Amino acid sequence: MEKLLEGRVALVTGAGSGIGRVDAEVLASQGASVIVNDFNPEAAAATVDAIIEAGGHAIACAGDVGCSAAITDAINTAARQVGDIDILVNNAGIAGNRRAFHEIDDEQLDRMFQIHVKGAWYCTRAVLAGMKQKRRGKIINTSSILGMAGRTRASHYAGAKAALIGLTKAWAKEFAEWNIQVNAVAPGRIRTPILGDFANTEEYRNDLLAKVPLRRRGEPEEIAWLVAFLASHQADYITGQIISPNGGEVI
Repeated sequence: MEKLLEGRVALVTGAGSGIGRVDAEVLASQGASVIVNDFNPEAAAATVDAIIEAGGHAIACAGDVGCSAAITDAINTAARQVGDIDILVNNAGIAGNRRAFHEIDDEQLDRMFQIHVKGAWYCTRAVLAGMKQKRRGKIINTSSILGMAGRTRASHYAGAKAALIGLTKAWAKEFAEWNIQVNAVAPGRIRTPILGDFANTEEYRNDLLAKVPLRRRGEPEEIAWLVAFLASHQADYITGQIISPNGGEVI
């Protein structure tokens, strides 16, 4: 059976751990050659090793998505090795500590938007010319349920993730001329290391049971297979959409 992404080249940012790593592994399992980006070179290399061990093809692309010149150079270098990028997953992000509005300083605010919003902007700009030339492409932005519904003590994070939703809709309209589809996934509570020990507290478990109708956290694979679908030809008529796997917490 032909794999969904056979012959395609995918770039996944923030793929050294969590959802990004599983995104990269699933895209590779479906035939894509994956460029694995992460701020941490060792983490990127570990994801590449896992993909190769599973029979896939991947190369590392270390770099901070928030630094325009550096990430553009890294992406261009990687693309020269494996070919123009067909699929971009703008996944890189930071959590930041939960803080009330008055506790968030300029440095924290700037870093949140630098990684989530400008990082997605820089990476999209780096791959767009190649997509336009081939008149096809898939861009998938990782937003969050917080970008849709907000949350107290997280306005800098929620604001950055909401901005990604706005970019998704604007890019979908602007890039449609070149047959480039742009969508976003907005995960809810997913089992990843980003929450740390807080996810194991009674407070968190009680909150989850009270607010999530499916009464569990999602698994990274449940996000990654959605990303693979959106990256495939099966989703060619889907663009500008925000799809939120969240167990029913926000409907």
